[in-house]
Amino acid sequence: MSFDLTKYLDTRRALVDGALERVLPSEDAVPVTLHRAMRYSVLAPGKRLRPTLVIAGAEAVGGAGDAVLDTACALELIHAYSLIHDDLPAMDDDDFRRGRLTNHKVFGEAMAILAGDALLTLAFRLVADNAARLSDPRLIARVVADVADAAGTDGMVGGQVIDIESEGKDVGPDTLEYIHRHKTAALIRVSLTAGATLAGGRAEPVASIGRAGEALGLAFQIVDDILDVEGSLAELGKTAGSDVRKKKATYPAYHGLEASRAKARMLIEETKRHLEPVGPAAEPIRALADFVFQRRS
Repeated sequence: MSFDLTKYLDTRRALVDGALERVLPSEDAVPVTLHRAMRYSVLAPGKRLRPTLVIAGAEAVGGAGDAVLDTACALELIHAYSLIHDDLPAMDDDDFRRGRLTNHKVFGEAMAILAGDALLTLAFRLVADNAARLSDPRLIARVVADVADAAGTDGMVGGQVIDIESEGKDVGPDTLEYIHRHKTAALIRVSLTAGATLAGGRAEPVASIGRAGEALGLAFQIVDDILDVEGSLAELGKTAGSDVRKKKATYPAYHGLEASRAKARMLIEETKRHLEPVGPAAEPIRALADFVFQRRS
């Protein structure tokens, strides 16, 4: 019987959306404008891929989604904060995200910066709160360190810096891969490994899941680059063609569309190979890998 990814995504998204509604400050709580700005970006319609990967990582080693829900929400908050800051005029200067005006267009630049700061801070509080759901709360220390590495200068922030510094330059393939592995793949990898670690996974399967996450994250960004060329505002929920206009370092710009598509396909197969030692419990991750390759938004 084939795996029902649609049902899987729908149930996990509903679980995450309900949890996000609970963990985010109320719109009526002071400071009201800040909390409204936070909720505006986080609760916008989205795939919830990263929190779903946290849950899938836990399930792959025999854990339950409920036990890692706080950390799943934390990864979505970190992702949302990064999008808010990426969209600012000082960075990518985008007007639309997830089919609606970007945060700074609605709340102003200062409030958007603070909303991103607040989401990042709340994310680490949620990871700490996850200790109450674990039989071994000492695992939290490892996950906090891993998430911090993936989100900071050794991961997402570092990748964003090199991305900005590379605009308009003829960068080589090593720099291009550095940007993609750090800016995007690091957070996708740690989404999977955080879930597996919190669920008490042994070192070997967690390492295999981490290698799968690295390949999956790189494939995700390559597909994102392709969609920026081929997609539309209606499909993507954000302005298409911005990478070309800003002369960003992307796979299609350097390798061409067909070679980029072939690379993404190869990485999806690599993701699945890394998951072979984990066995049938990793089937949701395999299905999510196919989803990443086939997505149009």
